[in-house]
Amino acid sequence: MLIFYFASIDVKAKQIAIVIDDIGYHQRDLEFLTLPGQLSYSILPHTPYSQIFATLASQSNKELLLHVPMQALNDKELGPGALTLNMTKEQLQQTLGTALASLPQVKGVNNHMGSALTQQSQAMKWTMEVLKKRHLYFLDSRTTDLSQAQNTANFLGVANISRQVFLDNITTAEQLQLRFDELKQQATKHNFAIAIAHPYPETIAFLRKVLPQLSEQGFELVPVSQLVEHKYIQLAQAEGKRISARAR
Repeated sequence: MLIFYFASIDVKAKQIAIVIDDIGYHQRDLEFLTLPGQLSYSILPHTPYSQIFATLASQSNKELLLHVPMQALNDKELGPGALTLNMTKEQLQQTLGTALASLPQVKGVNNHMGSALTQQSQAMKWTMEVLKKRHLYFLDSRTTDLSQAQNTANFLGVANISRQVFLDNITTAEQLQLRFDELKQQATKHNFAIAIAHPYPETIAFLRKVLPQLSEQGFELVPVSQLVEHKYIQLAQAEGKRISARAR
């Protein structure tokens, strides 16, 4: 259960969360658990290595998300556990519930693809109803600027946040460094930032090199849930200031 204790949490500046998406299809994904720091991992449901990865990650106190396949505009193959536009409410919620039941360790959910489904308020409402009952947060991967996921989550009272940077859409060393620098710039500007990366060989080699440097550069690597808390603490503080100003 995700619970926020606003008064007792000290919000630190320049926090970064990095989510490794698309976990579960390959044994080599397990190697990402050897990376240092509080990375978060998003696991595709019903995949060959989903269970063993979740077990090992939990033993190492790593945060897990369910990486739910959602229909894309390009109609790419989605894999098992996918949510599609032709589903009824019962079908969508049962599919999502089954996937969540298979990975009870997860604290949140983010979308795999989903440029079509996340634009649809009704489908997002059905999705968020499931997350609300299970006290899970939603991380919008932002595969489309027209996503309704966060608007719907806000309406239903589901904790949510969105990513700022895709770290490895291009896996050259130069592009990885460029995106990583962008991530740090976002964290410096907003006090926190979220990146999504993928289990590529180039990505693990790059992260193994740069993650140990974050602390000395003034950044803190944290699980996504900590940034969700950060967001709602800031909202609560801002509301408190507005109420105080009106009372004067």
